[in-house]
Amino acid sequence: MGRKPSDSEHTRYAHLILLVAGVASCALVYAFLSVVLKPDNSSSISEFDHLGGDKNGNLVGSGGQNGGCCRGIEHLELWGAAVKWGSEFKVDTAEQCCHACKGMCSGDDGPCLCDSWVFCGNKEACGPKFGECWLKKQKDTMSPEKQDEGPTVMWTSGIVFGKGEGIVSMETEHGTMHIKLYPDCAPRSVAFILELLGSRHCAGCRFHRAESRGQSWDSLGNHVKDASFGPPYGLIQGTLEAQGLSFKPIPVEACPTIQRGSVAWVGSGPEFFISLANHQEWKNTYTVFGSVLPEDMEIAEKIASLPTKSDLWNNVNVTVLRKRISLTLKRASSGHKDISASSGTE
Repeated sequence: MGRKPSDSEHTRYAHLILLVAGVASCALVYAFLSVVLKPDNSSSISEFDHLGGDKNGNLVGSGGQNGGCCRGIEHLELWGAAVKWGSEFKVDTAEQCCHACKGMCSGDDGPCLCDSWVFCGNKEACGPKFGECWLKKQKDTMSPEKQDEGPTVMWTSGIVFGKGEGIVSMETEHGTMHIKLYPDCAPRSVAFILELLGSRHCAGCRFHRAESRGQSWDSLGNHVKDASFGPPYGLIQGTLEAQGLSFKPIPVEACPTIQRGSVAWVGSGPEFFISLANHQEWKNTYTVFGSVLPEDMEIAEKIASLPTKSDLWNNVNVTVLRKRISLTLKRASSGHKDISASSGTE
């Protein structure tokens, strides 16, 4: 004969049901976001079948939002003139070393005193050098000088862009968008962009998808109360893989949520998008590695308004450009106003 469950057993069953329901809900949200920006493999829109989230998902360093990001790349030693010697300056974490450099790069009057940092955080490999934090100055922050890199290198390094620095130009036939890069939030992503700049070659880089804000977001990118969250999703999407250059998937880097102007990877790249709206509902799904300067968002809006046609990507309705838009990346000329801190880090 069966035994009547006790109150404690009922409680356990209730907790189990809630846990299963929570896991199922998270899985549904992840699946939805994965297909929103992912073209169908059979689609002619993209050659890439690697557009979902990075399954390895390794994060480099730590940090939060609202300007708190401070990360570097492990197994990399940057060179440069020392402005503070690590043998005389030790800290506990790479994040503290990064913040020490950022603290010397927070003014409005001239270039940063420190624009790169090198930290030794592996106690076994570093030995007496453990905790050393070297603050340095590069000859060219957009092309930082490397001393050594590889799995045997015990150092972690990062770069810092001051106000008006770290801005690249994304040129199209419809105008040029200037993008402020975020090396402190997405160091590996920014390293790839700097390498792409150094190659002086971006043949094959283009926009191929464009969706307006529709009735769901206002002109400032704010979501309209009670409106749907798409489609359309308010974005333009393309690829930054140059023909003839090999692309290695970029590890997912925990970054701020998507805001109007955010430039982010789809999964681990090379597909990327520029958002025309604030997408807090996407949370931290995508790696944000930069933001379009506010005065240039009209170019993104112009591209989003070009003629499109409907397509179906993994059962999600999208609109793609009837004519793909080629783009090139270049260093921006000096004199551009910086983006406000809140624009890319909230």
